[in-house]
Amino acid sequence: MTKPSLPELLHAAVSSVGGVERPGQVTMAEAVAEAIDTTSHLLVQAGTGTGKSLGYLVPALAHGERVVVATATLALQRQLVERDLPRTVDALHPLLRRRPEFAMLKGRSNYLCLHRLREGMPQDEEDGLFDQFEAAAPTSKLGQDLLRMRDWADDTETGDRDDLTPGVSDRAWSQVSVSSRECLGATKCAYGAECFAEMARERAKLAEVVVTNHALLAIDAIEGAPVLPQHEVLIVDEAHELVSRVTGVATGELTPGQVHRAVRRSAKLVNEKAADALQTAAETFERLMELALPGRLEEIPEDLGYALMSLRDAARTVISALGSTRDKSVQDEDVVRKQALAAVESVHSVAERIANGSEWDVVWYERHDRFGASLRVAPLSVSGLLREKLFTDRSVVLTSATLKLGGDFNGVGASLGLAPEGTEGDEVPQWKGIDVGSPFDYPKQGILYVARHLATPGREGSRGDMMDELAELVEAAGGRTLGLFSSMRAAQAAAEELRGRLDTPILLQGEETLGELIKAFAADPKTCLFGTLSLWQGVDVPGPSSQLVVMDRIPFPRPDDPLMSARQKAVEEAGGNGFMAVAATHAALLMAQGAGRLVRASGDRGVVAVLDPRLANARYGSFLRASLPDFWYTTDRNQVRRSLASIDAVAQADGR
Repeated sequence: MTKPSLPELLHAAVSSVGGVERPGQVTMAEAVAEAIDTTSHLLVQAGTGTGKSLGYLVPALAHGERVVVATATLALQRQLVERDLPRTVDALHPLLRRRPEFAMLKGRSNYLCLHRLREGMPQDEEDGLFDQFEAAAPTSKLGQDLLRMRDWADDTETGDRDDLTPGVSDRAWSQVSVSSRECLGATKCAYGAECFAEMARERAKLAEVVVTNHALLAIDAIEGAPVLPQHEVLIVDEAHELVSRVTGVATGELTPGQVHRAVRRSAKLVNEKAADALQTAAETFERLMELALPGRLEEIPEDLGYALMSLRDAARTVISALGSTRDKSVQDEDVVRKQALAAVESVHSVAERIANGSEWDVVWYERHDRFGASLRVAPLSVSGLLREKLFTDRSVVLTSATLKLGGDFNGVGASLGLAPEGTEGDEVPQWKGIDVGSPFDYPKQGILYVARHLATPGREGSRGDMMDELAELVEAAGGRTLGLFSSMRAAQAAAEELRGRLDTPILLQGEETLGELIKAFAADPKTCLFGTLSLWQGVDVPGPSSQLVVMDRIPFPRPDDPLMSARQKAVEEAGGNGFMAVAATHAALLMAQGAGRLVRASGDRGVVAVLDPRLANARYGSFLRASLPDFWYTTDRNQVRRSLASIDAVAQADGR
C-alpha cells in the first residue's frame, strides 16, 4: 500500500472535526513536515481561526517518531488531549494503518499523592505527621474539599488536579500533593506501585505524542535530570509565552517565612549545633529583610552578603546532618526528613546563587502588602539557555498567533537565542519563519482606532479625558466591551467611573473567578468586562458580546520593573536599542494578543480602540501597529462612534 500523502491525511483529520481546510493550515502542515524531515527549526505565525493544532498534529503523527507538544495554558492542553488528538488519531488510523498513542505529562505537584492522602502530612511544630482530615473542620470549605478529594481518589484514573471538578483551592490541593523534591521516590514509598505521577510518566514513555506545558519543558532543560521521555520533535504552541515561562522557572526567591519553615522542619532531625546555626542565620536574614526597600541590587550590600553566606553554610551543614542523624521517636521519619530536606535545599540553592553572584543574574527586593519582603534572583536573559538546550538534537517548531513583531520574526527569534534568519555558521541553529496568515478578512472585519487627540498618559494621576472617551465608546457600542488595562488600579478606576455614568453592567476582574466572569460576559452582549493581564491573552468570546476591545494605554513594562530594566540596560551596553528590544517588543506582543480578542470568527465585526496617542504620534508607533492584525486604521473619533453604533444596530436587529 502506498504511503498516504500529507494533503490526504490533513483532509481526513479536518473532516473528522467537521472543519474546512484553509490555505494557511495546508501551508503550515507542509512547512512543519519539511522541518521535521530535515531536522531544522521553524517559527510559524498562524492567525486565529487557522486551525494550527491540526496544522502541526497531522505532520507530527505522520512522521511516526515521538513528538513532545508543549503549551502554555491548561485550556489548550485539555483541548489537545480531550478533543483534537482523539479525533485526529481516529481519522488517521485507517490511512496510517497504526493507532498512535498519546499522553499528558505535568509536574509532580499536579498529581494527587496517595502517601500524603492516606498517611497524613508532615507538620512544622510537632514530630511526625498529622491527619489533615481530622485537623480541618468537616463543615469548613477546606474540610469539605479534603473529604471530596478522598472520595475522588478512589474513582480517578489519573489523579490529575485538572480532572477534579469542581476544582479546589491551592491551599486544599497542597494538603494532598508533593513537589518533586518532597517525593520519597517510587521505590521507597508504600504507594509507589499505585502512584499517579509515576503512572503518568510510564504512559508518556509508551506514547508517540506527549502533551506537556512550558514549565515542565523548562525544568527538563534547566535541571539536567530528564523529566520528558526521549523525543525527536518538539512543538511549542503558544510560543510567545515561552520566554516568560522559562524565566519563571529559572527565578529563585528567599523570604523570612520560607527560611523559618526550613528551620522548623529540620530542627528535630539534626544535632543542636547545626539547628542553632540555621536558626541564627534565619534571624539575621529576617532582620535585614524588615529594612529592605523594593528595587534592584546592582551589587549585594555587605551585610546581606554576610547573611546569605551564613544561611548557605548553615543550610549545607543541616543537609549533611539530615543524612546521618536518625530519630526513632519521629513517626514516618523518611517522609518528615524528605520534606525537611526539600525546604533546606531550596534555601541553600537560592542563598548560594545570590551570594556567589553572577553577571548573568538580576537580584532585587520586592515588598508585598500581605506577604512582606522577598529577595528574588532571575537570569538576565534565557536566550543562551534556550539556544543550548532547546535547539540541539531535535527539530523544533514554535507556533503562535503572535510571533512576527514589527514585521519580522527576528525579535522573537533573538529572545529564543536564535541569530537573525538566514545567518550562516556551524554553531548557529538554522531556522526559518513563515506567516501563514488568517482566514479572517481583518480590513473588512475590524477597525483599529487610535485616540490621537487625548493627552499622553502620565505615570500617575487620573485621566479624565480618557474616561470621557471610554464612556462615549462603550455607549456607542451598546456595551459589548472588553476593557484591557495596564494595571489593576486603572481597571478598578474605570469600572467605578463607568458604573456611575452608564446604565451598562460592568464586570471587573477579581470580583469573581475569571471563568465565571468570562461566562457572564459571553452570556449578555450588553455587559462589559474590565481587567488586566490575563484578559489580554485568555479570552475567547466570538460573536456580539465583544465588539469593542479597548486598551487604556500601550502596555510598556513598568520603569521600576527590576528585571525588564536590567535587560534593557544590558542591550544598550552591548550597543543595541534597549527600548525597542525589550520594552517595545514586550508591548507589541501584549498588544497583538489583546487585539486578537476582537475577531474570533468569520462573522465578527468590531473596533480595537487604543486610548494612547503615542501609538499614532511616537516614532515606535509604526513598529507596534505593524505587530497588530491588519485592521482598517483611523484616528477619526466621529467615524468610530458611527461604526460602533452601526455594528450595535445590526446585532440588535439580529436579536443579539
